Amino acid sequence: MTFIHWLAGLSGQIFASACAMTILVLMLFMAVKLYKSYRRNRTYLLLVVILAVALLQNAAALGIACSAWTVAPYWQLARTFLDLLTFIIINFVFMKLYTGPAARLRGFPFLLMFVGLALVTAGQVAFTTSIADPAAGAQALAVDFYGLALTLVVLLNVRGIDHRFSYSASLIVYFMRQIAGLADNYVFHGDAPMLVILIRLLPVIYYTLLFLLLFEWVLERLLLTFQSSITDGLTSLYNRRHFTKKAEQLLRANKRAAIIFCDIDNFKKLNDTQGHHKADGVLKQVADILREETAGIGTAGRYGGEELLGLVAAPGVKPEAVAETIRSRVEKETMVTISVGVSLTRDGSSVAEAVRQADEAMYQSKTTGKNKVTLHASVRASKSRQTDSAAKPNAQA
Repeated sequence: MTFIHWLAGLSGQIFASACAMTILVLMLFMAVKLYKSYRRNRTYLLLVVILAVALLQNAAALGIACSAWTVAPYWQLARTFLDLLTFIIINFVFMKLYTGPAARLRGFPFLLMFVGLALVTAGQVAFTTSIADPAAGAQALAVDFYGLALTLVVLLNVRGIDHRFSYSASLIVYFMRQIAGLADNYVFHGDAPMLVILIRLLPVIYYTLLFLLLFEWVLERLLLTFQSSITDGLTSLYNRRHFTKKAEQLLRANKRAAIIFCDIDNFKKLNDTQGHHKADGVLKQVADILREETAGIGTAGRYGGEELLGLVAAPGVKPEAVAETIRSRVEKETMVTISVGVSLTRDGSSVAEAVRQADEAMYQSKTTGKNKVTLHASVRASKSRQTDSAAKPNAQA
């Protein structure tokens, strides 16, 4: 027996069905987890139900193929109906998941698809006398071609969904499976082994692409959850807790670091006179400038309200120069100014202590005219000592 004949025979059908059912079980497991995790969302419940139906359908087809059971007269029609019902609901679910908020997906077109499927199936049963005869092959011409038209309609109307290769590819694979099934049912009648193999393997590819699509969705949700736990939702800077953690890591790696504490001047007045939307926009502008100026030499975070933090840990970079660049850019590029304080970590000091000192320096900027950079007293004292040390050798010379 050649490999082609093995795939076209019962062993090939068992192999293909086992692969499809394994993928369906994995998808069902993910769907159940999503349903439990996202407040019992009905979209996920619908996915759970339809995946369970698809799994049972594949299990029934495999059981019939492996046993000597007599196939019911309407089995093929029922299987085609369930295939198309599963296709409609699965596409509704995935379009619902991946459609952007700006283009809200409505269920009415999918309801029409289901109603059309029900009517065509009922018409097939009512007007085909030979469908109840097992010898007639239980062909369902009207339902088969309705399914073909249905797939084309969905394939040509995926503009609302985010462009996903896996999704478009799954529709193309499903369409190819339908074409191959029609050719085998109405032309070759099982006499073309390659076509039989194609019919069996294409569903495996189809479910694999859907699995990848669902897996991608789960990964995106996990990444969003992680991102929201470490960043501020408005400015996209690190939140205070994660900034402190990141700053401690950089401090351990570089031994010394500088904290730049920025506070937007007259922010409350801006909120009261121009509104929260305008104030939030300005806050984001300042945050972007801070992020750009600390990129590659440190990190940035939101301390709270209109207070932002920068950290400079790169050797050879003067933190007061970075702070002055940030202050100058904010003054030139936005409608506000900022008061800035700068502190340096000392041997054995913590990030929290450096932040407290930078806050004190910022307060001094705020109370002595605003829109300026002030070094903490400890930083000024350190620089003074360095200047004196450099001047003594020169004086002796």
